Amino acid sequence: MPRNLKEEVVFTAIMAGLMVFVMVCYNVMLVQGFTKGFMMNSLSEYPGGLLVAIILDLLVVGPIAKKLAFKYIINDYMKRNVVLIGITISVMMVLGMVTCMSLFGIIMSHNVSLTSYIHAWGFNIIVALPLQLLIVGPIARAVLGKMQSVTDKAKAVQESTSEEIE
Repeated sequence: MPRNLKEEVVFTAIMAGLMVFVMVCYNVMLVQGFTKGFMMNSLSEYPGGLLVAIILDLLVVGPIAKKLAFKYIINDYMKRNVVLIGITISVMMVLGMVTCMSLFGIIMSHNVSLTSYIHAWGFNIIVALPLQLLIVGPIARAVLGKMQSVTDKAKAVQESTSEEIE
């Protein structure tokens, strides 16, 4: 879990960046197939999707998912295992982000209807959940772990240097 704003920004950038890129490619492929313009269309949709996803992640879905997870799902047993907390929050985040980003997608495609939304949500959740739990989440957590390890080592060196000077 991120411990400060810098770590939160890096973690969110990796998580949202990878998730949005794969999901944009997936949705473009669902609409047009794997055509000659597939990559250009995916890349043109990516910046807007990334911006919306980061805003939703940091300001709406993230805080709500964490609050609900800690209030209703995470119990004392789970608090002893950081992995269970991470998985629980990841699942809550995916549910919230798929719910919001599917709506964003159908609005952007000018195909707003309840059936379009349900169809988009269903097709997105079957890719987003395993993508998050098996690929993107572990990558983001590994980078965050390396970042925290470097920070912890730097603090330890700084503290030992300060003690030697005194």
